Amino acid sequence: MHAYRAGQGRTDPLFPSAFFVIRFEHLSLARGTKPLFEDTSVTLNPGEHVGLVGANGAGKSTLFALLRGQLHADGGDVFVPSSWRVAHVMQETPAVERTALDYVLDGDTRLREIEANIAAAEIAHDGHAQADAHAAFADADGYTAPARGEALLLGLGFTLAQTQLPVASFSGGWRMRLNLAQALMCPSDLLLLDEPTNHLDLDAIVWLEDWLKRYPGTLIVISHDREFLDEVCNVTLHIENQQIKRYGGNYSQFEILRGQQLTLQQSAFEKQQKTIAHLESFITRFKAKATKARQAQSRMKALEKMERIAPAHIASPFTFEFRPADSAPNPMLVLEGVRCGYPLEDGSEKVILPHVTMSVQNEQRIGLLGANGQGKSTLIKTLAGTLATLTGSVKTGKGLQIGYFAQHQVETLRHDDSPLRHLQRLAPDTREQELRDFLGGFNFRGDMATSSIAPFSGGEKARLALALIIWRKPNLLLLDEPTNHLDLETRHALTMALAQFDGTLILVSHDRHLLRATTDQFLLVAGGEVKPFDGDLDDYRDWLLQHAADQRAAARDASGGGGSGEGIDSADGVNRKDQKRAEAQERQRLSQLRKPLQRKIEKLEQSMAKLSDEKARLDTILADSSTYEDAKKALLTDSLKQQVDITAKLSDVEAEWLDAQEALEQIL
Repeated sequence: MHAYRAGQGRTDPLFPSAFFVIRFEHLSLARGTKPLFEDTSVTLNPGEHVGLVGANGAGKSTLFALLRGQLHADGGDVFVPSSWRVAHVMQETPAVERTALDYVLDGDTRLREIEANIAAAEIAHDGHAQADAHAAFADADGYTAPARGEALLLGLGFTLAQTQLPVASFSGGWRMRLNLAQALMCPSDLLLLDEPTNHLDLDAIVWLEDWLKRYPGTLIVISHDREFLDEVCNVTLHIENQQIKRYGGNYSQFEILRGQQLTLQQSAFEKQQKTIAHLESFITRFKAKATKARQAQSRMKALEKMERIAPAHIASPFTFEFRPADSAPNPMLVLEGVRCGYPLEDGSEKVILPHVTMSVQNEQRIGLLGANGQGKSTLIKTLAGTLATLTGSVKTGKGLQIGYFAQHQVETLRHDDSPLRHLQRLAPDTREQELRDFLGGFNFRGDMATSSIAPFSGGEKARLALALIIWRKPNLLLLDEPTNHLDLETRHALTMALAQFDGTLILVSHDRHLLRATTDQFLLVAGGEVKPFDGDLDDYRDWLLQHAADQRAAARDASGGGGSGEGIDSADGVNRKDQKRAEAQERQRLSQLRKPLQRKIEKLEQSMAKLSDEKARLDTILADSSTYEDAKKALLTDSLKQQVDITAKLSDVEAEWLDAQEALEQIL
């Protein structure tokens, strides 16, 4: 069951459940011999939307199990208000014959109980019980439940016809969407979502974000999608070193705050190390001297009592880069009258994209947009040559070297082989040490390079698949959802590497941060066509939401929901669809006016940030009394001159930023 009443934790009379907060108090928990939490405390307030982050294995999923009552702490307490209903997404989906819509409606267990009460009262011919049950049904919004269930399914990418198909007919990824819809259907006070975007395309992610922003309860979400976390969360919990630390703000704000704290911590650590070294030196020199023994003993006690500050481990972030390609043909690829699709066993064809004519130029950086099933992966496979064209031709440039990462690339690896053996198959004549050095750059070092990859995590296998592609020195990268198994750190490393890649890139991804950072133009794959999308990802988000609203309106009309004048305003006869279309066009026009100003403001803000950082650095130098010593006259003079220049530049940029903001506000 995915929804239940909370209250497994102890009730503290000083903090009654009426306060409706979630509290971890002096929590300690180990799994086997590995300590996950050690005497850590944190509080969450009702209605907060919380992003839960931390390295893989830090204890994020364990924390969910504690909140659901599946695990109990070794020490300390976990408090969840006893009256709260908690919803989460089931990981398994039974292959039942119930329709998708009925399966989703099962998420509202209270409603299903009331329906059972109505049926029982009717069988018993108990009029009083029937009346009570029907009143409870109305109070639980039972009459709108089918429409709400349909809206959830449509938002997550199902068609109206698919809502009536049996659950057993859907593949694994679509069943996970059904489980997500079922959890959202449950009226809950606390919603726990563990990687909810893993099986969603960008369209469904945008819809889910919009839904979660309006969710009134307390939300805790685990995700490796930083833009998703930024959009839906206003609090971040970070698990590190067996502690849970709370940060106000979304993921990006957490990164800034954590960076500042690590800088301060490192400074304090270095200062403390100097103090420790001084004390140890004194003790070593004087502990054997009778006249100084008491002082040495005092310093030894001070050293023992000193709370050691941990060094600021910004665990060396994983980084890599693409090897320079040997050539760069232009154009890379030319498709002329290509029909993309699949031959069927009966000799017929399943056509996905009936007519594609396009050329791929050197150094283009293209993001492919479009819903699942519209043909993005089919187009990528056709470009990669792993899927033959049904008709038409694909011409390749001389020296073309394609690096293709498929959605299921990890599954093509040989799980009994080691990373080194995988690479040796690609480069049988290369010295082993050179191959080991290359793999070391992807964190496959020592025994890990020669061990079977079977026990590797999904992220480690994805990293190996990327390494094998990079070894070939591609000049055209075709990447289809490369981040599916990657954690935040590895996603960041991939983003940095792709941003510096000097070849041609075509990318399919639901990670908008990756798309924003690595592509500069978009193609929309929809309705059997591949055409340029005139706009950025924010425009695409607006387009998706409007498209979803139009689809829901069409679904209501098709089911007869618009027959009571919903489509026509009886007061003035204005067709609401036309009105919505006009409003969408006006939003598009304003968006086109805003975009250049927004880009200008972003660049100015980046300049202001750099100048402010530089000014802060100079201020620190000038605030240091040692700067004014005779030996540092040159540093003082240079710093004063730089400070004047930086202050003037910062003032100019701030004035330009204000002008741009005023211009933007006039459009808004």
